[in-house]
Amino acid sequence: MHALRHFYASTLLAQGVSIKELATYLCRADPGFPLRVYTHLVPSRHERARLAVDTVFAQNT
Repeated sequence: MHALRHFYASTLLAQGVSIKELATYLCRADPGFPLRVYTHLVPSRHERARLAVDTVFAQNT
């Protein structure tokens, strides 16, 4: 059962579901638990932030 839960959580994170939403789906009131357990699975956090800033500047040129 744990493996299925881990698969579910990592799949949602890979598809861009937020930690807060994931906590809700895993029936956790506090998003701190999935944040501690699954943060390493959040893909390319730095790349996503860079792309967000690049997008804002590209829209203003």
